[in-house]
Amino acid sequence: MKFRILFSIIFLALASLTVADELRSAVDSKDRSEKNVARDEFRKPYETLSFFQLEPDMTIVELSPGGGWYTEILANYIRKSGNLIAAHFSKDSDRAYFRNSRIKFEKKVKENDLYEKVTVVDLNSELSDPSSVDAVLTFRNLHNWLGPNMDKIFSNSFNVLKPGGLFGIVEHRAKAGTSMENMKKSGYVTEQHAIKIAKKHGFELLAKSEINANPKDSADHPRGVWTLPPVLRLKEKDKEKYLAIGESDRMTLLFRKPKS
Repeated sequence: MKFRILFSIIFLALASLTVADELRSAVDSKDRSEKNVARDEFRKPYETLSFFQLEPDMTIVELSPGGGWYTEILANYIRKSGNLIAAHFSKDSDRAYFRNSRIKFEKKVKENDLYEKVTVVDLNSELSDPSSVDAVLTFRNLHNWLGPNMDKIFSNSFNVLKPGGLFGIVEHRAKAGTSMENMKKSGYVTEQHAIKIAKKHGFELLAKSEINANPKDSADHPRGVWTLPPVLRLKEKDKEKYLAIGESDRMTLLFRKPKS
């Protein structure tokens, strides 16, 4: 009996090390662009994805991947035994920016074997079959969804997750008490609002992390969060000041769909 227990402990420890090694390999991969790697000091992908408890054989949905900063890492991580669903802007959107962004992303996916396990769907779709997904992730997107759209996306995310499935969020963090109007204007969202909407749709909060915190960020800038890098919307005006602050202060939240 003691031998079996010891064997189980050793096996689990080795399995955990293997998962960590595969994630480290994905983050350190030469497949990543230099431009993306340069942002690692602000976005801490290894620490963030470890916090989200991902495993390489999971089916993962990435909500609104934009240009694919995290997609580049996730696609590498699940390449051998998992699947990645990228829920991008609708290809039939009436906004040219959304359509062009989707076209550019799909072109990137089709032209590189790194993305052979990636499927692209519409963000406003049902995402996947009910209870078929292990984890849903989103990075710096909640401010774009404030209102009914956020409810729809959170509801669809809950529905596609398996019981016990994980929902990871990274978002620009507004100060407690910030109004909805100011959240929409600034691009920062309060933790309280994110948690409230997640719980409204059935999620339970597992953990919070300060991995992506930035105490230098006052979350009060002339052009909102876009004042800071990498956007630097004010261009050369006070550029050194905003570069010294770095990217935004961010909440990192992990939710779970109840197991029963």
